Amino acid sequence: MKNRTKLPNIYIGVVTAVLYLPIVLVIIYSFNESKISSVWGGFSLKWYETLFRDAAMFEALGNSIVLALCASLGAAVIGTLGAYGFTKVQLRTKSAVEYVSMLPIMIPEIILGMVFMTFFALIGLPFGMTTLILAHTAFCVPYVYMLVKARLVGMDKSLAEAARDLGAGEVRVFFDITLPLLVPAILSGMLLSFAMSLDDVIISIFVTGVNVNTLPIKVYTQIKTGVTPEINALCTLMLGATIILVVLSNVLGKVGKPRTGKQHKETAERSAAPVPAQPQ
Repeated sequence: MKNRTKLPNIYIGVVTAVLYLPIVLVIIYSFNESKISSVWGGFSLKWYETLFRDAAMFEALGNSIVLALCASLGAAVIGTLGAYGFTKVQLRTKSAVEYVSMLPIMIPEIILGMVFMTFFALIGLPFGMTTLILAHTAFCVPYVYMLVKARLVGMDKSLAEAARDLGAGEVRVFFDITLPLLVPAILSGMLLSFAMSLDDVIISIFVTGVNVNTLPIKVYTQIKTGVTPEINALCTLMLGATIILVVLSNVLGKVGKPRTGKQHKETAERSAAPVPAQPQ
């Protein structure tokens, strides 16, 4: 007998409303004529005009994008090399070292921010974009590390072994076989790191400089005096940009067909092929 209860549909509807109704309200009130966000004063685009005239807001946005890009790139390099390196070494304390590498995402952000602030002060490093990049890279590394490690565990090891059996060195195996297979995990970790860095407020407050402002800090300082439709307009534009990126990512993912095992084998054979001698 089929279960005819509507409880699952009601549950999904409630969860969807709780998640997306605030976003819809933010978009609607970004076109509000009134300065008070809770009072509808008519349709208007003046807050978008105000936003585009706010040079300080766009400077903070530029700083946040540069910071997130640098942090995600640094985390991609360190996290990928760390995950790959741990597959090649045998240590009794391997599990303990891996646990320690996960601490930045388990420690509360306020404690992590205080630790970074104290450390940078002790070594005499001036607070600014450099300290922001170092701090954000540090807490973004575990995201890349976890995804790359999971990818390495599920990877077909026979491809790298075939390349080595045919004479390819470790470096060539890594760049021709392993790294292309890790690219999806690396990109996923970079996107997650980019989002976490772009969204961070607490750690940034502790390690930012006097003349360096990021978008989350800028918004946080402004909402202390009340949320204006200008903030709603900014959130709407960022949401639109995010949706465009997601759509482009899905389109590009459908265009690029996954490689078959035969193609990977052919790549391994080409990697192991000797380089022809150049004529004298």
